[in-house]
Amino acid sequence: MKAFVGKLFPAPLFAGFLLLAIPTFTLASSSAIDGQWEGTATVRGHEVPLRLQLNGSSSNLHAALLNGAERAVASSTTLQDGKLLLNFNYFARTLEATLSGDQLTGTFGSTVAAPHATPRVPITLHRTSAASSTATAGPDIHGDWEIAVSSSKGESAWQLRIEPSKDGQPNTVRAVIQRIDGDTGSLYGAWDGHQYNVSHFTASGPALYSIVPQSDGTLLVSNVLASEAQKAQSRDLVARRPDDARKQNLAAPTESTDQTRVKDPSAPFTFNFPDLSGKQVSSSDSQFHDKVVIVAIGGSWCPNCHDEAPFLEGLYKQFHNKGLEVVNLSFEEEDQLHDPTRLRAFIQRYDITYPVLVAGTPDELNEKITQADHLNCWPTSFILGRDGRVREVHAGFAGPANPPAHQALKHEVTALVEKLLAEPAPTQKASF
Repeated sequence: MKAFVGKLFPAPLFAGFLLLAIPTFTLASSSAIDGQWEGTATVRGHEVPLRLQLNGSSSNLHAALLNGAERAVASSTTLQDGKLLLNFNYFARTLEATLSGDQLTGTFGSTVAAPHATPRVPITLHRTSAASSTATAGPDIHGDWEIAVSSSKGESAWQLRIEPSKDGQPNTVRAVIQRIDGDTGSLYGAWDGHQYNVSHFTASGPALYSIVPQSDGTLLVSNVLASEAQKAQSRDLVARRPDDARKQNLAAPTESTDQTRVKDPSAPFTFNFPDLSGKQVSSSDSQFHDKVVIVAIGGSWCPNCHDEAPFLEGLYKQFHNKGLEVVNLSFEEEDQLHDPTRLRAFIQRYDITYPVLVAGTPDELNEKITQADHLNCWPTSFILGRDGRVREVHAGFAGPANPPAHQALKHEVTALVEKLLAEPAPTQKASF
């Protein structure tokens, strides 16, 4: 199965809701902040649309960011003396703003003061009312595209999917780019007379891409917020229809099962790491004996790992009684290893009941997982048969932002799990 993919545009084009019931206290009138807000975040000199809605009373304020139909619910909300604080602890992010009349001014970003943390970005929001889009229709670019790349992951192509936004706003589009790691999440935007500007602003942070139709039928795609280090592979990329890419002998996107392999397929896959209480959990423990096991490599900092977690939890609940085990080997930044508050929030957000182990820092991935070859994607899942050997490796995760790829992935993995569960354990005799 293939790994599929998956605003500098007027702010009124995007829907944003804030829904979360978290008790709070306030000395400001709830009516002064209750309602819809929209504005921008300034990132590397570019304005990214941002919308939210605050609902509720002063003692029960609800807050969440919405990207299309996707909500990023705040884990806690506080309003005091005109100071608003929204905490998204499952990504270790906060939105802090001061209310002045019909304007909120503040910042959004990491709660961690560490070398790896991205700088907080300034935001400005204004009270608004729901309004219909005034976007004009642009060229029809809907459908599937392939973006030729020279990726550090070894890819030669990403997939780009573009469709009508289906959010009630005419002439707007929804786009998603799928790389081998996973998708960008849904990007919404509109035609500005020259190009489509598509973006999102979620709890994991902002994204902004431009898509410029070319006279030869291709698209010029640019990651507007790319850092200097990223520009070489993610700015001014050419997207072609898949048939046109094949005619030019360009490689297709990498299969998710072809990215990573194990060095010795005949050897059992092993692990031995502590859980959050410090207890060592090993592949040799009795709970994994003769079981089908999904070993999920990820980290709470990784947006695609957030997409994967509900699927893994669903599989665990569905098949645990039949012999499935799931274990998450989480690689967290150094500061989080000392106090993994974000990882705990990640577990709580998705009601994860399978074991989550703390394996190390992201740069220790290949040092800690020595049996894998070309392991460089977040997430990556190793699916083991009852004999402990790896039967399949899935690199990346196609999330809900890319429905066809997401459904295909879920179907494929579920079918494989059912097939492996039907096999006899090594200690059992097969009946023929």
